[in-house]
Amino acid sequence: MVQAQALEAPTRRQPASPNLLEILALLSRRNLPMTFLRLARKYGDVVHVKGGPLEIFLLSHPEDIREVLVVQHANFHKGQGVQMTSRMLGQGLLTSEGDFHKRQRKLIQPAFHRQRIASYATTMVEEAARLARSWQDGAVVDMAAEMMRLTLVIAGKTLFNVDVEREATTVSQAMAVAMEAFIKIGLSPWAEQLELLPLPIRRRFYRARDEMDRVIYRIIEEHRRSGRDQGDLLSWLLEVHDEEGAMSDEQLRDEMTTLLLAGHETTANALAWTWYLLAQHPEVAARLRQEVVQVLGDRLPTADDFPRLTYAEWVLAESMRLYPPAWGIDRTAMRDCDIRGVTIPTGARVIMSQYVVHRDPRFYSEPERFLPERWTPEARAARPKFAYFPFGGGPRLCVGEPFAWMEGVLVLATLIRSWEAELIPGQRIEPEAAVTLRPRYGIRMRLHQRQRATALV
Repeated sequence: MVQAQALEAPTRRQPASPNLLEILALLSRRNLPMTFLRLARKYGDVVHVKGGPLEIFLLSHPEDIREVLVVQHANFHKGQGVQMTSRMLGQGLLTSEGDFHKRQRKLIQPAFHRQRIASYATTMVEEAARLARSWQDGAVVDMAAEMMRLTLVIAGKTLFNVDVEREATTVSQAMAVAMEAFIKIGLSPWAEQLELLPLPIRRRFYRARDEMDRVIYRIIEEHRRSGRDQGDLLSWLLEVHDEEGAMSDEQLRDEMTTLLLAGHETTANALAWTWYLLAQHPEVAARLRQEVVQVLGDRLPTADDFPRLTYAEWVLAESMRLYPPAWGIDRTAMRDCDIRGVTIPTGARVIMSQYVVHRDPRFYSEPERFLPERWTPEARAARPKFAYFPFGGGPRLCVGEPFAWMEGVLVLATLIRSWEAELIPGQRIEPEAAVTLRPRYGIRMRLHQRQRATALV
């Protein structure tokens, strides 16, 4: 009887190692997504950077990303950048690890069940329609700021059942300071050393966190005194419990701060970049409006319309391909591991950039073009799963992904049928890579009301 042969060891791959001076020159341009894109296109799927104790691997193949996020997820923890945000967010779902993260996710996951999310659709549409009524024909607005304000209000009502517009300045300032700290400290290879210094940004950061805490703890206390289910996510979390009991106020604070800041920021940026792209592609905007009219007629959308607004979902998906709100995932190896023939040593940082992979010509022909037709079921099936991962993947997949898709599609459908927006010429528009990919200088647009839809809003 012939003995079965032993399984062969995986073929070893030799990562490309660019010159450190080249890396520093690229980093000096202060555009990390483009730096990663240039490195991947020049050196391939695995780029290795080492300088002193610093060791970084940039992985850009979907199968490598699947290994890190799904198959070997237990070998990796969140990276230094996320740990910087934990100073603001605490130990919420975005930043926590291990058994604590598993417990929190198990408690929170049911709050994002499809039926419960559908109950939030009315708020999403009502607030979008209210914004549409407030716009003036011919007015110039910063669309990034408009979408940020809208998603903040939606988040406040669906998460807390409160109108957070009165706290909008506090929340916006806290987010701005958190982004600045992430850029200046969290993205630095020397983040741990910088955090030990008495830098002015650190003082501003902790002041902003204290202001956010004042808002969040007040809302939690008001909900506890109320003692009734207000139909929002906080009411759910106040009641849910497991064998270890219910969440403490501190845990509630961490989760609600995470959902408020991270949730509204990502959707706002996705919508802002979508408006930017539609303004440059009127044929796509026209087809989108045609679908909205065919599906909705003379009424506002509801949760039941979400699966019928197919082209609107394609538009949003293509926008998040080109300008993914979460533009990179940072992990730290907790032990030596092998990623398809590449050895990742303990302590090394692993970076996987959606901005890079989403623009890979192997998976997207003419990758710089805005083509919503890339998202037909046939086209999706032809690509590897992790050729597109705007919400991450594996056990750390964003818990709010279904909420974000419904909000993005319904808000877009509500606004686009009533308004067109053209870019103001001569402005400088470029992405700023902080925790999210936001427009660095905003997006100034002139509004034009569509006459047929005037009475609908």
